[in-house]
Amino acid sequence: MSVEAVTQQMRDLADEGSVPSNVADMIREAAEELENEDKDLEVRVNTASSLLDQVSNDPNIKQHTRTEIWNLASKTESLSS
Repeated sequence: MSVEAVTQQMRDLADEGSVPSNVADMIREAAEELENEDKDLEVRVNTASSLLDQVSNDPNIKQHTRTEIWNLASKTESLSS
């Protein structure tokens, strides 16, 4: 899976109406980190993964959204391997 595909999935999730705005903002931030080509890919992956991990612990998100965030985190981590 490519960086572009993962970031598009992040943006799609962030744009869902059921996602709280603070959670959507952090997901978008993770996508922006992944796209920042001024940094090494491994650094971008680690930063984005950390953001997704933080947001997955938000008590205000639905379980379905949490599962999607975990899936995105897994896809993000696979980008560096």
